[in-house]
Amino acid sequence: MPSNFNPEAEYILEDERVMLRPLKETDIEYLLPYALDEQDTWRYSQISAHGEQGMREYVQAALNGRKAGNQYPFIVFDKATGEYAGSTRFYDIQPANQMLQLGYTWYGNQFRGTGLNKHCKFLLLQFAFEKLDMYRVEFRADARNERSIAAMKSIGCKPEGIIRSHMWLDDGTRRDSIVLSILKEEWESGVKDRLKTRL
Repeated sequence: MPSNFNPEAEYILEDERVMLRPLKETDIEYLLPYALDEQDTWRYSQISAHGEQGMREYVQAALNGRKAGNQYPFIVFDKATGEYAGSTRFYDIQPANQMLQLGYTWYGNQFRGTGLNKHCKFLLLQFAFEKLDMYRVEFRADARNERSIAAMKSIGCKPEGIIRSHMWLDDGTRRDSIVLSILKEEWESGVKDRLKTRL
């Protein structure tokens, strides 16, 4: 049974704290300061958005993925500060298998550790499982990225293993990737409620 995903639809997800809307080419102006001033953001990223050209290529690649039908990028707006905080996306979307990956998530320094990420993840997971009818949501990260891995575990992700020497990084080194996931029955049987209480 295929999922309900439509790459041409304009999905907007929001609650009292955050709004996620489809990424547009003109959003570069909101995200560019992070590319210019916060180089550590891209330390573990396979695709670096460092510098103006890097951010332009990053946004264009995300939009190309949506056009191809296998990605859906969002820009993240923090209602508490009235500022754009970063970006996230669904990718490797497989409607026939009712699965997707959730990643390419990054926020500016001032938004990390503020609770913003949990609101984003709740909205994205709720949408994936309850609106798109996905059965599996997968997460991946650099196995050295302790902050990201801890954040994923804290929302209910279960570690599945390490993909060794998985991919090249922008600095010319290769990374090991950890794979984590949440299944639909786990979302329904406790993950959703536990995450909701932590918002």
